[in-house]
Amino acid sequence: MDVIDSSLVDWSRAQFALTAMYHWLFVPLTLGLGVVMAIMETLYVRTGREFWRQTAKFWMKLFGINFAMGVATGIILEFEFGTNWSNYSWFVGDIFGAPLAIEGIVAFFMESTFIAVMYFGWNKVSKRAHLASTWLTIIGATLSAWWILVANAWMQHPVGMEFNPDTVRNEMVDFAAVAFSPVAVVKFCHTVSSSWVLGAVFVVGVSCWYLLRGQHREFALSSIRVAAWFGLVAALITAHTGHLSGRDIAMYQPMKLAAAEGLYEGGTEQGLVLGGILRPGAELSAGSNEEMFLLKAELPYALSYLATHDWHGYVPGIRNLLEGGYTLPDGSEALSAEEMMRRGRVAIAALAQYRAAATPEEKAAALTTLKENFPWFGYGYLQSPTELVPSVPLTFYSFRVMVMLGGYFIVLFAGLLLLGQRVARLKPVQMAVVMTIPLAWLASQAGWVVAEVGRQPWAIQGLLPNVAAISKLDVSSVQTTFFIFLALFTLLLVAELGIMGKAIAAGPETDQSSV
Repeated sequence: MDVIDSSLVDWSRAQFALTAMYHWLFVPLTLGLGVVMAIMETLYVRTGREFWRQTAKFWMKLFGINFAMGVATGIILEFEFGTNWSNYSWFVGDIFGAPLAIEGIVAFFMESTFIAVMYFGWNKVSKRAHLASTWLTIIGATLSAWWILVANAWMQHPVGMEFNPDTVRNEMVDFAAVAFSPVAVVKFCHTVSSSWVLGAVFVVGVSCWYLLRGQHREFALSSIRVAAWFGLVAALITAHTGHLSGRDIAMYQPMKLAAAEGLYEGGTEQGLVLGGILRPGAELSAGSNEEMFLLKAELPYALSYLATHDWHGYVPGIRNLLEGGYTLPDGSEALSAEEMMRRGRVAIAALAQYRAAATPEEKAAALTTLKENFPWFGYGYLQSPTELVPSVPLTFYSFRVMVMLGGYFIVLFAGLLLLGQRVARLKPVQMAVVMTIPLAWLASQAGWVVAEVGRQPWAIQGLLPNVAAISKLDVSSVQTTFFIFLALFTLLLVAELGIMGKAIAAGPETDQSSV
């Protein structure tokens, strides 16, 4: 095996993370704001009130600004698979490329077609035809998210494939298994519903900003009412799908769960950590769960229930996952990290023997060995069991940020609905809601940190680690493009904030009266 410069892996990961996180600043607002504007246009068609038409057009304007920025960063993100992760693209391109191709050909084509009617079709097509174009635009955007999340879910839990030793590529054998795996369905529902929450927070936040300034009272209160109902439903769905996602992680990515919980030593009847302060560096040196923390509070038995739907269920910790020896749900014994790495090296050697074999007998023997050990193929590229432990502090704290803010959003939306019209007189509440806007992005980004950092070192869970997935590039070239992208994306973000700020300051056309 070629020795890969660890700094090349780190910089390649950093560049991809930079692009993905900037891209995700725009995508959730597109998905959430799109539904809000469609609901408001639906109210216009149902009631015939011009007020709802102008309200929908205002949020539609902000949707369009954000949509354009998301497209720009998304294109760069997909190109990076070929430039920085060419080994990954070769190894699984036949599978990973399929949902991305469908996203580009079908979903993106759909949204880009109907968005033209949505923006330029006012007074040119009927009310219902225009409403259909608005809903089809956001449905197209959501379908784009579906196929992208299918690809990501496959990286978290690869299914529906077979390895071809002649081409050294994984090939899709079951499209339905890839497109509709339980992991993909749950990931889609959780990610999209959390994006709806972000969109709802944005709408109530901007509306409260108008109330603080004494502007557009009817517009603001009506927008708050619609967005709060939508946001409350979305937040409850997000909480439920988050629980389902936790069960999937326990089944397919137990190390991610152990890192998210700071669980060093597993066992039965495990509690869920509500909050705590980790002891620096303890994840690889702790002698017990208590030594992992300087301070913590937990909910007894809850982690066992989350992971197994049994209050007394067994949950492995970091040490258990590295040492093995515990009983898996199927009754077999878990292998140690050292043993999985050994079998992985056997699989890699067998692949080399298969390709170099001079006789059919040699080829058949090598193929048999390869198939027996292929489930651990990716482990053969690792140098130490400790590489299997992701950043515990980053995963642990990000998970708590996501969960705590998710609970806060439920309280926020419920509180706004209970206050109703009275929110127009409560300046402290208005200020608190405005200040909540960036927290929605913080929660969204924290969720992706848990998902992506928590599965390290894997590009594809259990199949291909980052060290074997990257392109052989000069570190300096990756560093250079990292800073170019940082500058470019920052300029795009500043431009978006400036354009959005001007559009918000101009306000809606629906109600120019002041309170």
